[in-house]
Amino acid sequence: MPEIICTTVYQFPELSDAAKDLARSWYRELGPHDDWWDAVYDDFERICEILGIRLKTTPVRLMGGGTRQKPCIWFSGFWSQGDGACFEGYFRHAKGATKRIRDYAPTDATLHGIADRLLAIQHRNFYQLRAEASHRGRYYHEYTMSVDVTRDSATWQPPTEDADEIVTEALRDLARWLYRQLEIEYDHLTSNEAIEEGIIANEYTFTEAGRRFG
Repeated sequence: MPEIICTTVYQFPELSDAAKDLARSWYRELGPHDDWWDAVYDDFERICEILGIRLKTTPVRLMGGGTRQKPCIWFSGFWSQGDGACFEGYFRHAKGATKRIRDYAPTDATLHGIADRLLAIQHRNFYQLRAEASHRGRYYHEYTMSVDVTRDSATWQPPTEDADEIVTEALRDLARWLYRQLEIEYDHLTSNEAIEEGIIANEYTFTEAGRRFG
């Protein structure tokens, strides 16, 4: 014979502190929504454009059967040694980049420093440096980026001796910066405050002990 069991359910604010901890743990295990990193990627793409970096793209299949071009940006994180971020793209001098990056991110000293270093090495090479950043291997961090630096000189002048190291480190520092932004965003999305907002917005209900009901 079927039985009818009555259960009292609670909204999150009605739970005890211990039950709230259990409810948060349940919601945290769901993880952030798909493509939670999109806003960080959009910001990074804009920063690359300002600095003179044209990101490579790769086609991805859409659910409707078509394709779109996705920038070549990857990351893994945030708990294991070897986690990080990397990207593929082409770098060349971008006029006014140091001013534009300060207008775009006025308080970000890391980005200002990257722009300043790239400008200084371009100046020493008469703004003729070009670089290609490519990903190597199966991990994703700044040291999986291979950077090839050349000089587009009509008289075949080679790059200055320090050009390869400075450009490579600047682009790797940019990958480190990207990873830090992703980590900050993830920490925000999995914070107690953000989790509570998500639970309340979705009107989830729980048992008195804090277990998800339904």
